[in-house]
Amino acid sequence: MHVVRYSLPGSPAARAGVLSGDRIRELTDVAELAELWTLRLDDLRERLSRPATDGDLALADVQILPPVDGRTEVWAAGVTYEISREARVEESERSADIYELVYHAARPELFFKSAAWRVAGDGQPIAIRSDSTVDVPEPEVALVVNAFGEIAGYTICNDVSSRSIEGENPLYLPQAKTYLGGCALGPFIRPAWEIADPYDLSIELTILRAAQLAWTGTANTSQLHRTYDELVRWLLHSDVHPGGVIVSTGTCLVPPAPFSLEHDDVVRIDISEIGTLTNPVVRGLDAIRATLA
Repeated sequence: MHVVRYSLPGSPAARAGVLSGDRIRELTDVAELAELWTLRLDDLRERLSRPATDGDLALADVQILPPVDGRTEVWAAGVTYEISREARVEESERSADIYELVYHAARPELFFKSAAWRVAGDGQPIAIRSDSTVDVPEPEVALVVNAFGEIAGYTICNDVSSRSIEGENPLYLPQAKTYLGGCALGPFIRPAWEIADPYDLSIELTILRAAQLAWTGTANTSQLHRTYDELVRWLLHSDVHPGGVIVSTGTCLVPPAPFSLEHDDVVRIDISEIGTLTNPVVRGLDAIRATLA
């Protein structure tokens, strides 16, 4: 079972549904996914398991949309894997010790990544900044957290990042991480109760350039330095998310310098039990704007 957000041909209206196999059952009493994250976990499970009252739809007949909407924000964690710590130290000439400190600190690095309307979905373009020289995808397990701080599901996040901008100064993190085209989610949300061990999920990153393999790597969530509950607890320590929140948990795969994404690359992220997220790459604000027209 997966929770999906989709639209029908000829209709721009987004709908919510439950995907089983290749068939979608519409949640007719749900206007947006954010409504689901106002439910307690037990109530959500009961709601998603109700039988359909109308006919279902074929997955091939709908347009899959990013699985985030309404008041649900996307946040992200950094330096949660050893490889991420090493990559940050490598890219930062003058402040490498900051990343060493945050890796071992009690408080994790957490930052705002995206509003719902800015998120790309499966098959939609992501962007690299025109003022950046080294850009990478960051494949991550993302937690879907309800308004009560319970982990309701899992999806895939591509936390696109400028290594050159952040490496110049860690205070440039928002510019390196938060911009139009800098976040992709999807394709679906896997309910939390359907994944037996979220700390044993394989992650594979594949980057194609001119239809040829440019870079690939594999890792596993067992390498995570922090727990999911820890990240959620700190995010909600002095904040509220009445429409739920998506928390990307950090990357364990970083193409080594001097590798950088290029226009027309294709990034594919496979995470076991969750799915596959694929996005083409464009460079610059005008290029990503054109895809939204």
